[in-house]
Amino acid sequence: MDKRTLLGYVMIFVVVVGWMMWQQSTMQEPKPKEVTSNTIDSTNNEISNELDTNSVDQTLENDSTINISKFGSKFSKFSEANERIITLENDILIAQISNKGGAVKAWTLKKFKKWNGKKADLIWNDNGEAYLTFTTFEGNRIDTRDLFFDIKNLDNDYIKISGRDSITFEMTLDIESGKFLKRVYTFYGDKYAFTNKIITQNLDDIIPSNRGYNYVWGEGIRYQEGNSVEESNDAHALAQLNGSLAELNADKDEPVESKETGIIDYIGIKTRYFGMAIIPQPWQSFDGTVDLYGWKKSAKRNGVVERYNVSLRVPIKTGLDERTFTVYIGPLNYDIVKEYGIEPMVNLGWKYGIRQIAEYFMRPILSFIHKFVPNYGISIIIFSILMKFLLYPLTIQQMRSAQKMQLLAPEMAKIREKFKDDQMKQQQETMNLYSQYGINPAGGCLPMLLQMPILIALWQLLRNSIDLRQAPFALWITDLSVPDKLVDFGFPILGLTHISGLAFAMGVTMFFQQKLTITDPKQKTLVYMMPIMFTLMFSYFPSGLNLYYFMFNLLSVGQQIYINKYSKNRPTLETLKKQPKKEGWLQKKMKEAQEIASSQSNIKHKNQSNYPSNKNKSKSNKK
Repeated sequence: MDKRTLLGYVMIFVVVVGWMMWQQSTMQEPKPKEVTSNTIDSTNNEISNELDTNSVDQTLENDSTINISKFGSKFSKFSEANERIITLENDILIAQISNKGGAVKAWTLKKFKKWNGKKADLIWNDNGEAYLTFTTFEGNRIDTRDLFFDIKNLDNDYIKISGRDSITFEMTLDIESGKFLKRVYTFYGDKYAFTNKIITQNLDDIIPSNRGYNYVWGEGIRYQEGNSVEESNDAHALAQLNGSLAELNADKDEPVESKETGIIDYIGIKTRYFGMAIIPQPWQSFDGTVDLYGWKKSAKRNGVVERYNVSLRVPIKTGLDERTFTVYIGPLNYDIVKEYGIEPMVNLGWKYGIRQIAEYFMRPILSFIHKFVPNYGISIIIFSILMKFLLYPLTIQQMRSAQKMQLLAPEMAKIREKFKDDQMKQQQETMNLYSQYGINPAGGCLPMLLQMPILIALWQLLRNSIDLRQAPFALWITDLSVPDKLVDFGFPILGLTHISGLAFAMGVTMFFQQKLTITDPKQKTLVYMMPIMFTLMFSYFPSGLNLYYFMFNLLSVGQQIYINKYSKNRPTLETLKKQPKKEGWLQKKMKEAQEIASSQSNIKHKNQSNYPSNKNKSKSNKK
């Protein structure tokens, strides 16, 4: 190995170790013995105390005349009353709706748990979410969470529905005779969403009709995972207008905001596995404005929390005005969210190419397998076997190319020994050898490149699938959505805080795979370096993803051994020499480049050899 190659490998290793140390410092998961169930919740309270949500809404409305200290003559009578909370339970959740603003105070999912085992509650703000704000002609900024609505059509504070049952009730502010603001709720027995109809009557002399009201979700979705940094990486606000998705990511130290205008499809906030969306009913889509606002705060144990405010500006008509919205609050399960037209909230990769592979090809196959195999780990193993068969035309070409290169290895070694002091001649003879036996040195590259979109799509699917969240496999692997820790050091060693059993197994299979395919002595170090680097990097990847790569590599090793030793169609140098020769495009270009380099080298050598004689001739002329 030459010095440059060795230096390159050393630099790669330094970069990987540095990357792992950075990962440890910024993405370290909290330790169970250090983090209590109140760690993230207490941080949430700290953030809520530090940030006045009224100031966020004020920023969104951007009106210097807003007066938040008074309710004005029209709404002051609704500012004092007893709070009444309606608890509604269906098959999959328990919700609490307060008459104080008609806001959602709690939204607990029965089928999902937080990282600490408690049931998942997605509401972060104690004051409630899904509320209205507006500014009156008197200059008062009104937040409906400060006003007490009159609950009608509902006698009990606890309601339980199931299946296809539904319940409808309304909350009303009777401002004057013939003037009111009404919120009508409809909940369903088997859905994570409810419909909310906003009705205003003759309020055009109280609320400017061109400004109307804002339908607001104020502080994001409560975090549910143990690693707040990982969850923040996938958290953002989004809005789809005119079929185009706009996203806002508060990953910087400064608050960020965005205003989008167009035909509004929906607005939302998401983390990796959960999200909320406010969706205007299709028949009531309107040309409006969406405000997105986000900010980031530090949390305990080197954590990070991102909060988001999304607001939908809704103009109101004179006289009677009705707007109906669907509010979804729940898991980002593709099959569920597709019903509401918000499936882009599920991160399946780049919009063009990658997402289509994951969405229409891989996801249906994995879901079909899981229907018959309850254990998702075994489903992934079966899926990897199936993918191996589907990718067989590509992988077999890659392996046969590696097999041919192995047959040429002794001949190439002879060339390197014969022309060890002449690199140019060595390359020329090597290319002649390739031409003589009809071998394309880049023959294994194209199949690998064609596989890349599939591998990237698979990465996105397994990394973001909520089906793998808290899904056990076997032995120490209890959650396929997080790294499996076979050995936990408790402190970082070269940036690594634990050893992932599946990442280590994947690294071992990669070592044998490299051993079977790499023949160039200059690349022998890769046999050892690559498995080490990938083991380090993959130690922080979800165990479901590592399980797939381990199985795929294991099958590849078995396939390569069979081709090399047991295949009946194993080629020899003689059979290769007799086969028809077809020179590939890349091979031609490589040969042309070498010919040009050789020609330039000969010219240079000739000029250097002529230089002394010309110099001597010049001296003799002087004499």
